[in-house]
Amino acid sequence: MESVATAIRAALLTADPRAKCFAARGTARRWRKGELVWRFDVDMPDQPARPERPELLAPNHMPKRGKFGSERARIALWHSLAHIEFVAIDLALDMAGRFGEAMGTEFVSDFLYVAADEAMHFALLARKLRSLGSDYGALPAHGGLWEAAHSTRHDVAARLAVVPMVLEARGLDVTPVTLERVTAAGDHSGARILSRILDDEIRHVGFGTKHFLECAKKAGKPADSMWKDLVREHFRGALKPPFNDSARLAAGLSREFYEEVAL
Repeated sequence: MESVATAIRAALLTADPRAKCFAARGTARRWRKGELVWRFDVDMPDQPARPERPELLAPNHMPKRGKFGSERARIALWHSLAHIEFVAIDLALDMAGRFGEAMGTEFVSDFLYVAADEAMHFALLARKLRSLGSDYGALPAHGGLWEAAHSTRHDVAARLAVVPMVLEARGLDVTPVTLERVTAAGDHSGARILSRILDDEIRHVGFGTKHFLECAKKAGKPADSMWKDLVREHFRGALKPPFNDSARLAAGLSREFYEEVAL
């Protein structure tokens, strides 16, 4: 039988977006059905494979979206969301493949579940872009989204602290505002997509928080202070309010974690 690590690595090294979605969902399904053996016999790549498009730019070189509601701004919004979800597939796969052997079967199951969700989100967003006469790759995209994964590749606690509990948690804060705007614009199909993503991301942040708490327990440290130390060390950005406290709390992320490090 193929090892779970080999299947994860193959998905990470799949560049074509549609094929990556199938690979991620297929790996999660095969793991769930017991068709992959628990063996970590290959290393994860430092960088996942990427398609030729979109062009990846530094954040300060990204073009402005334009006024909300214009066709250009609508396409730019959905394209940026699609790119976030595309990178999120690899973030979840790498989490399972890089740290799974040490963290155990539940950890692998949780993050392969996340990878499958992210693949589904990307597919919905790519279809939304096509309905607007565009496609994923038609616009430049943020080139720094993988940096947090690369900088925490040797420390599972740091990875959990930064990726699910900062970056994905930020999605809990900003998605409701976008959802309100999309709903007000009469885009009901877009609103349904965002509502689905928001519900799923609460669960994803919850997985990250759960496993981080386990890391803190093993280390014999208070979880909130350990998280703050790791965020200060490994996260280059700033945690800025407003926060979606109810969604964060539903994911197990109480204010004790983030209020003292917020600007």
